[in-house]
Amino acid sequence: MVSLLRSLRIWRAVLVLVGRLWWDARPWSYAGGMSPERRERRQQRLAAWFVRELLALGSAFIKLGQLLSARPDLLPAVWVDQLAQLQDRVPAFPFAQAEALLEAELGPRCQEVVEIDPIPLGSASLAQVHRAQLRSGRDVVLKLQRPGLERLFRLDLKVMEQVAAAVQRHPSWGRGRDWVALARECRRVLLRELDFRIEAEHAARFRQQFLDDPGIRIPAVVWELTSRRVLCLDYLPGIKINDREALIAKGIDPSEVAEKGAASYLQQLVRFGFFHADPHPGNLAVAEDGALIYYDFGMMGQISSRLRSRFGVMVTAAAARDANALVQELQAAGVISHGIDPGPVRRLVRVMLNEALTPPFPSNVLERLSGDLYALVYGQPFQLPVELIFVMRALSTFEGVGRALDPGFSLVAIAKPKLLPLMTSSGAGPNDLINELGRQVGAISSRAVGLPRRLDESLERLEQGDLQLQIRLGESDRQFRRMAVAQQSIAQSVLLGALALSAALLGASPRPIWAVLPLAAGVPVGLGWLRLQVKLKRDARLEQLPGSQS
Repeated sequence: MVSLLRSLRIWRAVLVLVGRLWWDARPWSYAGGMSPERRERRQQRLAAWFVRELLALGSAFIKLGQLLSARPDLLPAVWVDQLAQLQDRVPAFPFAQAEALLEAELGPRCQEVVEIDPIPLGSASLAQVHRAQLRSGRDVVLKLQRPGLERLFRLDLKVMEQVAAAVQRHPSWGRGRDWVALARECRRVLLRELDFRIEAEHAARFRQQFLDDPGIRIPAVVWELTSRRVLCLDYLPGIKINDREALIAKGIDPSEVAEKGAASYLQQLVRFGFFHADPHPGNLAVAEDGALIYYDFGMMGQISSRLRSRFGVMVTAAAARDANALVQELQAAGVISHGIDPGPVRRLVRVMLNEALTPPFPSNVLERLSGDLYALVYGQPFQLPVELIFVMRALSTFEGVGRALDPGFSLVAIAKPKLLPLMTSSGAGPNDLINELGRQVGAISSRAVGLPRRLDESLERLEQGDLQLQIRLGESDRQFRRMAVAQQSIAQSVLLGALALSAALLGASPRPIWAVLPLAAGVPVGLGWLRLQVKLKRDARLEQLPGSQS
């Protein structure tokens, strides 16, 4: 009975969402007519409602929202922004259940815990955290999973797969998207999050990266008191990183903290390729001596070795502001798919390079570039890898934290002088740069040697009349496609007008019942016309990106 009620609750939320999406797509539902501004305001309200529904549905759906926030190819930018702010804060479960969980998971080992604070330090949908002390006098925190969570997860994930299968059958929503595969991936990721031993491995690996850096602190794992549903870490107290007044009162310079955090993030991304994917203020603190403390290792990101191996060449191309070379390197690294029109990507990369590398550096440059990136990716026949989206979001989130500490903080300005030594320490240093230059010189030499032969062949074919000239203009192709869509829209508008006139004439005739025929024929034509309007507006938004005319 509980399972049935839970399924009905989830399906009710899905049907309400579908109904509101259908209503918002109807031009006649807008007082004063549909406009991009009115449509965006409704989208913002609907996205905010969707976030509240995910919070109300609980743990699995909160995690689903966090995963969906990394898919700007599936959701509009306004939805991605709302989901990226999803923070779950729910009431704590009773302390008696926490004690029972400790005994069930640890058995006799729980006797090592001689004191535990019944009031949790924090509580979320997945677990809650209690401060405790061990028999040895060691201060620790215990992260305890909510009772009965795995059974609820499995039920919710089963319903998610049913919803995904239904959405996949929709003729528009299922085109070009594999919702069923996404649901399966969610199931795999979410069930892994229920195993706190994986988070313990993340914390240990992350701590190992900064063992030699006294300015960065990560709590150590107490392995003998860690299990599938219990995670035990050292207790590292600190001042919340966004409490600027408290930092100043302790004699800590907030701008130094911001710079220290930026340097640590560059090391995570460039040197190690393993980074904290959720650096919001609740997961960052500052020790009394000014060291930066990281908490919560449930959401970690990893950059592929293929991407890291080409990072040095990418930085070289970016420093030269060579958008074409950078796009080619991104394709070689698998960040951008092959076989797509690189024109829009190249234009956006050119804008990013001009904005990011031209002083004075805007304080929110990453936030603005993320918005442009999401606008570019949504609805296009390609997607960026999740790892890159997590990198952009982590950097954008930390950029906001840095601005709260220091209004003049610029992550890009701090990153530029630090990139070369970091590339050297990660194996992408000057030797690699020299090797890359040698490779390019060799390639140019090979082309130069073959140039006379190719020129001679071309001249011979030109004399014989066999030379064919093929020109591909990506910008012209795109404009032609837009013209074709506009022509279809005009044709359907004329047809709709003719059908409306026919219905009016038949309605005024002695047999008005015949007016139903042109009205019925106008329904599919009208739906097709609306789809074309949406496509035209989406292309127009892409055209309005800075630098789209260059």
